Amino acid sequence: MQRYFIDSTRWDDNEVKITDEDFHHVVHVMRMQEGDSFIANHPDQSAARCKITSVDESQVVAEVEEWLEETKELPVDITVAQGLPKGDKWELVLQKGTELGAGRFVPFQAARSVVKWDTKKQQKKVARWQKIVKEASEQAHRNKVPDIDPVLSVKDFVKLSASYDWKFFAYEETARQHPTVKLHHYFSQIEEGQSVLICIGPEGGFDQDEAITLKENGFQAIRLGPRILRTETAPLYVLASLSYYFEEMR
Repeated sequence: MQRYFIDSTRWDDNEVKITDEDFHHVVHVMRMQEGDSFIANHPDQSAARCKITSVDESQVVAEVEEWLEETKELPVDITVAQGLPKGDKWELVLQKGTELGAGRFVPFQAARSVVKWDTKKQQKKVARWQKIVKEASEQAHRNKVPDIDPVLSVKDFVKLSASYDWKFFAYEETARQHPTVKLHHYFSQIEEGQSVLICIGPEGGFDQDEAITLKENGFQAIRLGPRILRTETAPLYVLASLSYYFEEMR
């Protein structure tokens, strides 16, 4: 059943109104009519099955048939931070990372990031990124849409990281120096409900100064298996591993 994330201003007790882009999707893409049903997500992460009661030229009105007892969120709160990669790789991470359960995305300007964002570009880019994660959340039947931060400097990113329970960064040198220390070693120490920050470098990885800074600020260097992964593959590997560990093994 199709799912939509509805702003709190569009809820009125057991009635919900759909407008703008979601209106177009309901009417012109899904071709729903009066009597058809969909799932509406409230910003508080609750969800309800709703039946359409009226459709006019600008909005769809539906009434709640049943509030659903469900949760599709990971039992740990995961943030993916990534040194900006080039091309559309970041958008791939946003889309697939959302499907795999990430709760927040933090892009940062790493020393080896080829891409350089200025403030004029960011506003349009962030709006596009938010649309990508919203659509991916609907497709994956998530209970929430992940947050996306504006592009940060390494210094500001390190400040942001202070509030997390666990902080890791993928580092090639760790794979070489500690080939037998597996992700399970770290995951087994994480408790449900805790916050986890996963930091991935851009195409060229972290430079030595960045690695030192991260370690000095409580990040643990980890290896992601015996192979060297591309920057867009690495966060998805970690998310899939965390999902399997916390949702399938326990």
